[in-house]
Amino acid sequence: MATAVPKNPKSFNVVVVGQRGRLAYEALLFAASLRHASPDFDGRIIVAEPEPSPLWPNNPKITRDEIRDALTELGAEIVPFESRHFGAAYPYGNKIEMLRALPENEPFVFFDTDTLITGDLCTVPFDFDRPSASLRCEGTWPKPQLYGPGYTGLWKSLYDKFDLDFESSLDLSQPDEFWKRYLYFNAGFFYYRCPRVFGEMYERFALAIRDTPPPELCAQSFDPWLDQIALPLVIHALGGGRDALPPGLIDGSVSCHYRVFPLLYARESDAVVNTLETVAAPNKIKKVLKGHEPIKRMVYQGRGQKVRALFDRDDLPKREAQIRNRIKREGFWMR
Repeated sequence: MATAVPKNPKSFNVVVVGQRGRLAYEALLFAASLRHASPDFDGRIIVAEPEPSPLWPNNPKITRDEIRDALTELGAEIVPFESRHFGAAYPYGNKIEMLRALPENEPFVFFDTDTLITGDLCTVPFDFDRPSASLRCEGTWPKPQLYGPGYTGLWKSLYDKFDLDFESSLDLSQPDEFWKRYLYFNAGFFYYRCPRVFGEMYERFALAIRDTPPPELCAQSFDPWLDQIALPLVIHALGGGRDALPPGLIDGSVSCHYRVFPLLYARESDAVVNTLETVAAPNKIKKVLKGHEPIKRMVYQGRGQKVRALFDRDDLPKREAQIRNRIKREGFWMR
């Protein structure tokens, strides 16, 4: 009888959510970029897939066999999960509910599918006992109202709701009532030592915020921000924070959360564009990816390079909305 090979204690699993439509193609591109940029990665690549349920009016599964086959050829595993609380009404909740289906006590790193791995993920010094998430974000939530409360009152109400220490979460180098003073992340990336522990808390906090929010939040919108409202509370409760990783790796030299292909071509580095076009080039991948109109137009038919020519990467507009509007005016916006 063969002896089981023990799992490398330094290895970890990488997970994205894939489902019918855009996310399936992005998941394939993500897996291809990981295999290209991190050839020594020895963990599992997991594509978490929501199962049909009453919360999904249409089948959310990846229905195209050629995508499933291409993912399998890259060594990715498609792992189903049950949607019990969010589904089509709040698809961002997938990243919360899928954690329940991941291997218990195995460290994981989650990425949104609209991400490329551009460097060696194995060189990132993850401390899986200190979770963190993406700091590539803007102050999208909360939106303090004219008559209050301000940022302090709004965020403190959440920390108080979950019996967390608010003061220790603050970045005191930032001014009072400036959004960067308060712990906030983009939920496009996060990690921890156990997905079940992280997921149980993430789900509990998100549902409590949605269903029984503090009175201070009565004028605040939770859609589409719920995942990003709950995330810093979870990370803080589990002993993590904004300084858990060296800067410049995730959302830097090792990964790029591009969001949409026109934005990638408009503002990302030559290295990111080269990664995209290199991993999309092999015929086996190309035949599949051409089924997604934005990839077909932007990557294979050259519209991305036309978008790129509209902008100076050393002098980009300060606000993303300005970049989007310029692309739209030129007729190149696609998602």
